[in-house]
Amino acid sequence: MSSQTLENAALEIAKKAKEASLNVRSLSTIQKNKVLQNLIQILKESETDIISENKKDMDAGKSKGISDYLLDRLLLDAKRLSNIYKSVEEIINLPDPVGEVVRGATLANGLELSTKRVPIGVVMTIFESRPNVIIDIASLSFKSGNACILRGGSEAFHSNRILSNLFHKALEMEKIDPSCVCFVENTEREAMIPYFQLDHLIDLIVPRGGEALIKFVSGNSKIPVVKHDQGVTNLFVDASANPAIVVPVIINSKTQRPGVCNALENLILHKDYPYTKELFSSLEEKNVQLLVEERLLPLTTKGKLVKEEDYDLEFLDLRLSVKTVSNLEEAIPFIRSHTSGHTECILTESATSIHKFQTKLDSAAIFVNCSTRFHDGGEFGLGAEVGISTGKLHVRGPMGLVHLTTTTTFVTGSGQIRS
Repeated sequence: MSSQTLENAALEIAKKAKEASLNVRSLSTIQKNKVLQNLIQILKESETDIISENKKDMDAGKSKGISDYLLDRLLLDAKRLSNIYKSVEEIINLPDPVGEVVRGATLANGLELSTKRVPIGVVMTIFESRPNVIIDIASLSFKSGNACILRGGSEAFHSNRILSNLFHKALEMEKIDPSCVCFVENTEREAMIPYFQLDHLIDLIVPRGGEALIKFVSGNSKIPVVKHDQGVTNLFVDASANPAIVVPVIINSKTQRPGVCNALENLILHKDYPYTKELFSSLEEKNVQLLVEERLLPLTTKGKLVKEEDYDLEFLDLRLSVKTVSNLEEAIPFIRSHTSGHTECILTESATSIHKFQTKLDSAAIFVNCSTRFHDGGEFGLGAEVGISTGKLHVRGPMGLVHLTTTTTFVTGSGQIRS
Protein backbone atom coordinates (compact mmCIF):
# COMPACT_ATOMS: atom_id res chain seq x y z
CA MET A 1 0.00 0.00 0.00
CA SER A 2 1.09 3.58 -0.58
CA SER A 3 1.95 5.77 2.41
CA GLN A 4 -1.11 7.91 1.68
CA THR A 5 -3.38 4.86 1.74
CA LEU A 6 -1.92 3.77 5.05
CA GLU A 7 -2.35 7.26 6.51
CA ASN A 8 -5.98 7.41 5.38
CA ALA A 9 -6.73 3.99 6.87
CA ALA A 10 -5.17 4.94 10.22
CA LEU A 11 -6.99 8.27 10.31
CA GLU A 12 -10.35 6.64 9.62
CA ILE A 13 -9.95 4.07 12.40
CA ALA A 14 -8.61 6.61 14.90
CA LYS A 15 -11.51 9.01 14.20
CA LYS A 16 -14.03 6.23 14.78
CA ALA A 17 -12.31 5.24 18.02
CA LYS A 18 -12.22 8.85 19.22
CA GLU A 19 -15.93 9.34 18.52
CA ALA A 20 -16.77 6.07 20.28
CA SER A 21 -14.65 7.04 23.29
CA LEU A 22 -16.76 10.14 23.86
CA ASN A 23 -19.80 7.92 24.32
CA VAL A 24 -18.36 4.96 26.19
CA ARG A 25 -16.81 7.20 28.88
CA SER A 26 -20.31 8.05 30.17
CA LEU A 27 -21.67 4.49 30.32
CA SER A 28 -22.72 3.24 33.73
CA THR A 29 -21.01 0.33 35.45
CA ILE A 30 -24.19 -1.73 34.94
CA GLN A 31 -24.11 -1.09 31.18
CA LYS A 32 -20.43 -1.97 30.88
CA ASN A 33 -20.78 -5.14 32.92
CA LYS A 34 -23.77 -6.22 30.82
CA VAL A 35 -21.64 -6.04 27.68
CA LEU A 36 -18.94 -8.14 29.33
CA GLN A 37 -21.53 -10.68 30.49
CA ASN A 38 -22.81 -10.87 26.90
CA LEU A 39 -19.23 -11.36 25.75
CA ILE A 40 -18.72 -14.41 27.96
CA GLN A 41 -21.88 -16.02 26.62
CA ILE A 42 -20.99 -15.25 22.99
CA LEU A 43 -17.48 -16.63 23.42
CA LYS A 44 -18.83 -19.84 24.94
CA GLU A 45 -21.34 -20.27 22.11
CA SER A 46 -18.58 -19.66 19.54
CA GLU A 47 -15.93 -21.90 21.07
CA THR A 48 -15.82 -24.31 18.12
CA ASP A 49 -15.39 -21.44 15.65
CA ILE A 50 -12.66 -19.82 17.77
CA ILE A 51 -10.67 -23.06 17.98
CA SER A 52 -11.12 -23.55 14.22
CA GLU A 53 -9.73 -20.07 13.44
CA ASN A 54 -6.90 -20.58 15.93
CA LYS A 55 -6.00 -23.82 14.15
CA LYS A 56 -5.31 -21.77 11.00
CA ASP A 57 -2.76 -19.74 12.94
CA MET A 58 -1.27 -22.85 14.55
CA ASP A 59 -0.94 -24.62 11.20
CA ALA A 60 0.66 -21.55 9.61
CA GLY A 61 3.06 -21.26 12.55
CA LYS A 62 4.11 -24.89 12.24
CA SER A 63 4.69 -24.51 8.50
CA LYS A 64 6.93 -21.51 9.20
CA GLY A 65 8.95 -23.48 11.73
CA ILE A 66 7.91 -21.46 14.80
CA SER A 67 9.28 -23.02 18.00
CA ASP A 68 7.06 -25.14 20.24
CA TYR A 69 7.29 -22.48 22.94
CA LEU A 70 5.98 -19.74 20.64
CA LEU A 71 3.29 -22.10 19.35
CA ASP A 72 2.25 -22.54 22.97
CA ARG A 73 1.74 -18.78 23.17
CA LEU A 74 -0.53 -18.99 20.13
CA LEU A 75 -2.68 -21.88 21.25
CA LEU A 76 -6.35 -21.46 22.11
CA ASP A 77 -7.97 -24.66 23.35
CA ALA A 78 -10.89 -25.36 25.67
CA LYS A 79 -8.73 -24.84 28.77
CA ARG A 80 -7.30 -21.54 27.53
CA LEU A 81 -10.77 -20.32 26.54
CA SER A 82 -12.08 -21.26 29.97
CA ASN A 83 -9.36 -19.06 31.46
CA ILE A 84 -10.47 -16.21 29.18
CA TYR A 85 -14.05 -16.52 30.44
CA LYS A 86 -12.77 -16.49 34.00
CA SER A 87 -10.66 -13.41 33.31
CA VAL A 88 -13.64 -11.48 31.91
CA GLU A 89 -15.74 -12.57 34.90
CA GLU A 90 -13.06 -11.25 37.25
CA ILE A 91 -13.06 -7.91 35.41
CA ILE A 92 -16.84 -7.73 35.79
CA ASN A 93 -16.46 -8.23 39.53
CA LEU A 94 -13.76 -5.58 39.94
CA PRO A 95 -14.80 -2.12 41.20
CA ASP A 96 -15.28 0.36 38.36
CA PRO A 97 -12.48 2.94 38.77
CA VAL A 98 -14.32 5.63 36.79
CA GLY A 99 -15.72 8.24 39.15
CA GLU A 100 -13.62 7.19 42.14
CA VAL A 101 -12.78 10.22 44.28
CA VAL A 102 -9.03 10.30 44.93
CA ARG A 103 -9.03 13.67 46.67
CA GLY A 104 -11.70 15.89 48.14
CA ALA A 105 -11.12 19.23 49.82
CA THR A 106 -12.77 22.51 50.72
CA LEU A 107 -10.33 25.42 50.43
CA ALA A 108 -10.17 28.38 52.79
CA ASN A 109 -11.91 30.51 50.15
CA GLY A 110 -14.84 28.11 50.05
CA LEU A 111 -14.02 26.37 46.75
CA GLU A 112 -14.92 22.69 46.79
CA LEU A 113 -12.47 20.40 45.01
CA SER A 114 -13.17 16.82 43.99
CA THR A 115 -10.53 14.93 42.01
CA LYS A 116 -12.00 11.86 40.31
CA ARG A 117 -10.76 9.10 38.07
CA VAL A 118 -11.80 9.44 34.42
CA PRO A 119 -11.00 7.40 31.29
CA ILE A 120 -7.79 8.17 29.39
CA GLY A 121 -9.69 8.22 26.08
CA VAL A 122 -8.25 6.19 23.18
CA VAL A 123 -5.57 3.61 23.96
CA MET A 124 -3.74 1.81 21.16
CA THR A 125 -2.16 -1.50 22.12
CA ILE A 126 0.28 -3.34 19.86
CA PHE A 127 0.96 -6.91 20.88
CA GLU A 128 2.52 -10.10 19.59
CA SER A 129 1.68 -13.80 19.58
CA ARG A 130 -0.84 -14.37 22.38
CA PRO A 131 -4.42 -14.00 21.05
CA ASN A 132 -6.01 -14.27 24.51
CA VAL A 133 -4.76 -10.77 25.29
CA ILE A 134 -7.13 -9.22 22.76
CA ILE A 135 -10.04 -10.07 25.07
CA ASP A 136 -8.13 -9.03 28.19
CA ILE A 137 -7.15 -5.65 26.76
CA ALA A 138 -10.52 -4.91 25.15
CA SER A 139 -12.37 -5.84 28.36
CA LEU A 140 -10.11 -3.73 30.57
CA SER A 141 -10.31 -0.78 28.18
CA PHE A 142 -14.09 -0.96 27.93
CA LYS A 143 -14.68 -1.42 31.68
CA SER A 144 -12.48 1.64 32.34
CA GLY A 145 -14.50 3.72 29.85
CA ASN A 146 -11.93 3.86 27.05
CA ALA A 147 -11.95 3.06 23.37
CA CYS A 148 -9.11 0.85 22.20
CA ILE A 149 -7.29 0.23 18.96
CA LEU A 150 -5.85 -3.28 18.87
CA ARG A 151 -3.10 -4.39 16.53
CA GLY A 152 -1.86 -7.98 16.88
CA GLY A 153 0.87 -9.84 15.07
CA SER A 154 0.42 -11.70 11.80
CA GLU A 155 1.04 -15.04 13.52
CA ALA A 156 -2.29 -14.74 15.42
CA PHE A 157 -4.32 -12.92 12.76
CA HIS A 158 -7.25 -15.34 12.42
CA SER A 159 -7.60 -15.77 16.19
CA ASN A 160 -7.45 -12.03 16.83
CA ARG A 161 -9.98 -11.25 14.10
CA ILE A 162 -12.66 -13.64 15.32
CA LEU A 163 -12.23 -12.57 18.96
CA SER A 164 -12.56 -8.88 18.07
CA ASN A 165 -15.61 -9.61 15.92
CA LEU A 166 -17.24 -11.45 18.81
CA PHE A 167 -16.57 -8.48 21.10
CA HIS A 168 -18.35 -6.30 18.52
CA LYS A 169 -21.39 -8.58 18.75
CA ALA A 170 -21.48 -8.15 22.53
CA LEU A 171 -21.41 -4.36 22.08
CA GLU A 172 -24.07 -4.34 19.37
CA MET A 173 -26.44 -6.36 21.59
CA GLU A 174 -26.51 -3.31 23.91
CA LYS A 175 -26.61 -0.83 20.99
CA ILE A 176 -23.13 0.48 21.80
CA ASP A 177 -20.82 1.70 19.02
CA PRO A 178 -18.53 -1.25 18.17
CA SER A 179 -15.80 1.23 17.21
CA CYS A 180 -14.88 1.47 20.88
CA VAL A 181 -12.97 -1.75 20.10
CA CYS A 182 -11.13 -1.29 16.80
CA PHE A 183 -9.08 -4.12 15.32
CA VAL A 184 -6.34 -3.24 12.83
CA GLU A 185 -6.22 -5.98 10.20
CA ASN A 186 -3.07 -4.73 8.47
CA THR A 187 -0.15 -6.50 10.18
CA GLU A 188 2.65 -4.77 8.27
CA ARG A 189 4.97 -2.85 10.59
CA GLU A 190 4.93 0.22 8.31
CA ALA A 191 1.14 0.40 8.70
CA MET A 192 1.60 1.32 12.37
CA ILE A 193 3.60 4.49 11.77
CA PRO A 194 0.64 6.70 10.70
CA TYR A 195 -1.12 5.91 13.98
CA PHE A 196 1.87 7.18 15.94
CA GLN A 197 1.41 10.66 14.47
CA LEU A 198 -2.27 11.01 15.48
CA ASP A 199 -1.70 12.54 18.90
CA HIS A 200 -4.91 14.58 18.55
CA LEU A 201 -6.94 11.37 18.36
CA ILE A 202 -4.98 8.71 20.26
CA ASP A 203 -3.99 9.35 23.87
CA LEU A 204 -1.66 6.47 24.72
CA ILE A 205 0.34 3.77 22.92
CA VAL A 206 1.09 0.49 24.71
CA PRO A 207 3.53 -1.82 22.86
CA ARG A 208 3.64 -5.34 24.27
CA GLY A 209 6.28 -7.57 22.75
CA GLY A 210 9.94 -8.02 21.98
CA GLU A 211 12.78 -5.51 22.12
CA ALA A 212 12.57 -4.72 18.40
CA LEU A 213 8.88 -3.80 18.64
CA ILE A 214 9.43 -1.60 21.69
CA LYS A 215 12.27 0.28 20.01
CA PHE A 216 10.27 0.69 16.80
CA VAL A 217 7.25 2.15 18.58
CA SER A 218 9.25 4.37 20.95
CA GLY A 219 11.37 5.72 18.10
CA ASN A 220 8.44 6.65 15.89
CA SER A 221 5.63 7.79 18.20
CA LYS A 222 4.56 11.36 18.94
CA ILE A 223 2.09 9.87 21.41
CA PRO A 224 3.11 8.94 24.99
CA VAL A 225 4.27 5.31 25.20
CA VAL A 226 4.02 2.91 28.14
CA LYS A 227 6.61 0.22 27.42
CA HIS A 228 5.88 -3.41 28.16
CA ASP A 229 9.38 -4.64 27.43
CA GLN A 230 11.17 -7.98 27.54
CA GLY A 231 11.54 -9.92 30.77
CA VAL A 232 15.15 -10.81 31.57
CA THR A 233 14.13 -12.30 34.90
CA ASN A 234 16.76 -13.03 37.56
CA LEU A 235 16.64 -15.33 40.60
CA PHE A 236 19.35 -15.44 43.31
CA VAL A 237 19.76 -18.52 45.50
CA ASP A 238 21.44 -17.45 48.74
CA ALA A 239 23.60 -19.83 50.78
CA SER A 240 20.86 -19.93 53.43
CA ALA A 241 18.05 -20.78 51.00
CA ASN A 242 15.64 -23.44 52.22
CA PRO A 243 16.44 -26.57 50.14
CA ALA A 244 12.81 -27.67 50.38
CA ILE A 245 11.63 -24.73 48.24
CA VAL A 246 14.60 -24.13 45.93
CA VAL A 247 13.91 -26.84 43.35
CA PRO A 248 10.09 -26.41 43.19
CA VAL A 249 10.34 -22.61 42.89
CA ILE A 250 13.04 -22.66 40.22
CA ILE A 251 11.39 -25.46 38.22
CA ASN A 252 8.09 -23.57 38.27
CA SER A 253 9.73 -20.24 37.43
CA LYS A 254 11.50 -21.71 34.41
CA THR A 255 9.38 -24.54 33.04
CA GLN A 256 5.71 -23.89 33.88
CA ARG A 257 5.46 -21.66 30.78
CA PRO A 258 8.94 -20.87 29.44
CA GLY A 259 7.65 -18.70 26.60
CA VAL A 260 6.33 -15.83 28.75
CA CYS A 261 7.94 -12.68 30.12
CA ASN A 262 7.94 -13.69 33.80
CA ALA A 263 9.74 -16.99 33.18
CA LEU A 264 13.21 -17.27 34.70
CA GLU A 265 16.18 -16.54 32.40
CA ASN A 266 19.17 -15.97 34.75
CA LEU A 267 19.83 -18.21 37.76
CA ILE A 268 22.42 -16.77 40.19
CA LEU A 269 23.84 -19.18 42.75
CA HIS A 270 25.77 -18.44 45.93
CA LYS A 271 29.01 -20.40 45.67
CA ASP A 272 28.32 -21.98 49.07
CA TYR A 273 24.85 -23.27 48.20
CA PRO A 274 25.34 -26.99 48.98
CA TYR A 275 22.87 -28.63 46.58
CA THR A 276 23.86 -27.25 43.19
CA LYS A 277 24.35 -30.66 41.56
CA GLU A 278 20.93 -31.84 42.73
CA LEU A 279 19.35 -28.63 41.46
CA PHE A 280 20.98 -29.02 38.04
CA SER A 281 19.83 -32.64 37.86
CA SER A 282 16.23 -31.62 38.57
CA LEU A 283 16.36 -28.93 35.88
CA GLU A 284 17.83 -31.27 33.30
CA GLU A 285 15.12 -33.82 34.05
CA LYS A 286 12.73 -31.11 32.85
CA ASN A 287 14.79 -30.73 29.63
CA VAL A 288 16.26 -27.39 30.66
CA GLN A 289 19.42 -26.53 28.68
CA LEU A 290 21.88 -25.19 31.25
CA LEU A 291 24.38 -22.53 30.16
CA VAL A 292 27.04 -22.50 32.87
CA GLU A 293 30.52 -21.34 33.76
CA GLU A 294 33.36 -23.75 32.97
CA ARG A 295 33.83 -24.85 36.60
CA LEU A 296 30.14 -25.88 36.76
CA LEU A 297 30.22 -28.08 33.65
CA PRO A 298 31.13 -31.23 35.64
CA LEU A 299 27.90 -30.80 37.63
CA THR A 300 25.75 -31.04 34.47
CA THR A 301 25.02 -33.83 32.03
CA LYS A 302 24.41 -31.74 28.91
CA GLY A 303 25.46 -28.29 30.05
CA LYS A 304 27.05 -25.80 27.67
CA LEU A 305 29.49 -22.99 28.32
CA VAL A 306 27.70 -19.72 29.00
CA LYS A 307 28.64 -16.57 27.08
CA GLU A 308 28.48 -13.12 28.65
CA GLU A 309 25.84 -11.99 26.16
CA ASP A 310 23.57 -14.88 27.23
CA TYR A 311 22.85 -13.05 30.49
CA ASP A 312 21.14 -10.25 28.51
CA LEU A 313 18.82 -12.51 26.53
CA GLU A 314 15.13 -13.24 27.00
CA PHE A 315 15.22 -16.83 25.75
CA LEU A 316 11.48 -17.62 25.97
CA ASP A 317 12.41 -21.31 25.82
CA LEU A 318 14.08 -23.91 28.05
CA ARG A 319 17.58 -22.40 28.01
CA LEU A 320 18.75 -21.07 31.38
CA SER A 321 21.89 -19.01 32.06
CA VAL A 322 23.66 -19.71 35.34
CA LYS A 323 26.05 -17.46 37.27
CA THR A 324 27.85 -18.12 40.57
CA VAL A 325 28.74 -15.34 43.01
CA SER A 326 30.59 -15.11 46.30
CA ASN A 327 27.87 -13.20 48.14
CA LEU A 328 24.78 -11.03 47.79
CA GLU A 329 26.95 -7.95 47.34
CA GLU A 330 28.29 -9.54 44.15
CA ALA A 331 24.86 -10.71 42.98
CA ILE A 332 23.27 -7.27 43.14
CA PRO A 333 25.58 -5.50 40.63
CA PHE A 334 25.32 -8.53 38.33
CA ILE A 335 21.54 -8.22 38.33
CA ARG A 336 21.73 -4.46 37.82
CA SER A 337 23.94 -5.02 34.76
CA HIS A 338 21.68 -7.57 33.07
CA THR A 339 18.11 -6.91 34.22
CA SER A 340 15.38 -5.51 31.98
CA GLY A 341 13.64 -4.10 35.07
CA HIS A 342 10.88 -6.70 34.96
CA THR A 343 11.21 -9.26 37.79
CA GLU A 344 13.87 -10.20 40.35
CA CYS A 345 13.66 -12.92 43.00
CA ILE A 346 15.68 -14.09 46.00
CA LEU A 347 15.49 -17.42 47.82
CA THR A 348 16.90 -16.98 51.32
CA GLU A 349 16.17 -17.41 55.02
CA SER A 350 18.16 -14.29 55.93
CA ALA A 351 16.13 -11.21 56.85
CA THR A 352 19.21 -9.07 56.24
CA SER A 353 19.61 -10.45 52.71
CA ILE A 354 15.93 -9.89 51.98
CA HIS A 355 16.16 -6.27 53.08
CA LYS A 356 19.28 -5.60 50.99
CA PHE A 357 17.79 -7.31 47.95
CA GLN A 358 14.56 -5.31 48.18
CA THR A 359 16.21 -1.94 48.78
CA LYS A 360 19.22 -2.13 46.46
CA LEU A 361 17.39 -3.32 43.32
CA ASP A 362 14.93 -1.31 41.25
CA SER A 363 12.51 -3.36 39.12
CA ALA A 364 8.77 -3.59 38.54
CA ALA A 365 8.47 -6.51 40.97
CA ILE A 366 10.81 -8.05 43.53
CA PHE A 367 9.92 -11.50 44.87
CA VAL A 368 11.05 -13.35 47.97
CA ASN A 369 10.83 -17.15 48.28
CA CYS A 370 8.24 -17.75 45.54
CA SER A 371 7.96 -18.34 41.82
CA THR A 372 8.54 -15.46 39.39
CA ARG A 373 5.49 -16.70 37.46
CA PHE A 374 3.27 -14.81 39.90
CA HIS A 375 4.19 -11.49 38.24
CA ASP A 376 0.89 -11.26 36.40
CA GLY A 377 -2.16 -9.02 36.49
CA GLY A 378 -4.55 -11.88 37.14
CA GLU A 379 -2.38 -13.28 39.93
CA PHE A 380 -2.11 -9.80 41.45
CA GLY A 381 -5.90 -9.54 41.67
CA LEU A 382 -6.29 -7.14 38.74
CA GLY A 383 -8.49 -9.51 36.73
CA ALA A 384 -6.16 -9.27 33.75
CA GLU A 385 -3.55 -6.89 32.40
CA VAL A 386 -2.84 -4.79 29.35
CA GLY A 387 0.75 -5.90 29.91
CA ILE A 388 3.57 -5.60 32.44
CA SER A 389 5.19 -2.18 32.29
CA THR A 390 8.93 -2.04 32.77
CA GLY A 391 8.96 1.77 32.72
CA LYS A 392 8.16 4.07 35.64
CA LEU A 393 5.56 6.47 34.20
CA HIS A 394 2.63 6.34 34.66
CA VAL A 395 2.38 2.69 35.68
CA ARG A 396 4.91 0.04 36.66
CA GLY A 397 4.25 -3.68 36.72
CA PRO A 398 0.89 -5.15 35.65
CA MET A 399 -1.28 -2.52 33.94
CA GLY A 400 -4.87 -3.06 35.05
CA LEU A 401 -8.18 -1.21 35.18
CA VAL A 402 -7.11 1.67 37.38
CA HIS A 403 -4.05 2.33 35.20
CA LEU A 404 -6.32 3.00 32.22
CA THR A 405 -7.65 6.08 33.96
CA THR A 406 -6.38 9.57 34.60
CA THR A 407 -7.93 12.27 36.79
CA THR A 408 -10.05 15.38 36.45
CA THR A 409 -10.49 17.88 39.28
CA PHE A 410 -14.01 19.29 39.55
CA VAL A 411 -14.12 22.70 41.24
CA THR A 412 -17.38 24.20 42.59
CA GLY A 413 -17.62 27.77 43.82
CA SER A 414 -20.13 30.47 44.65
CA GLY A 415 -18.66 33.42 42.76
CA GLN A 416 -15.12 33.42 44.16
CA ILE A 417 -12.48 35.41 42.24
CA ARG A 418 -8.72 35.29 42.64
CA SER A 419 -7.02 38.36 44.10
